[in-house]
Amino acid sequence: MRTNVFQVLKAVFAAVLFSLAFVLIFTVIIQLFSLPLTAVKPVNQVFKILAIAAGGLIFIRGDKGLIKGVIHGVSSVVITFLVFSLISMSFSLSWLFIVELIVGAVAGAISGVIAVNIKKTS
Repeated sequence: MRTNVFQVLKAVFAAVLFSLAFVLIFTVIIQLFSLPLTAVKPVNQVFKILAIAAGGLIFIRGDKGLIKGVIHGVSSVVITFLVFSLISMSFSLSWLFIVELIVGAVAGAISGVIAVNIKKTS
């Protein structure tokens, strides 16, 4: 039980860090190449999915990958939302947040199932 909790917490922490790094890099790219602001939301969604997948693939092991993955994905979306809301000093929820939770749960579930089925090399 304790191992499962720590796996999920580490995966969530990694996903949040990856999201922050992706957004920082993308912000620099936007500034350098004057990309349209309409590209920000879709690209951020892709970054969030990649961050959740990376966190799950790196830290989820053992069994119950589907359950751990869903918890990891939903938790990552919520914590990432809170972190970015704090940074921007703007808390606004919309129905799109529900979509993000569902996408996060699916991304986490897929990465969790894949992660527990990867054979460790010795």
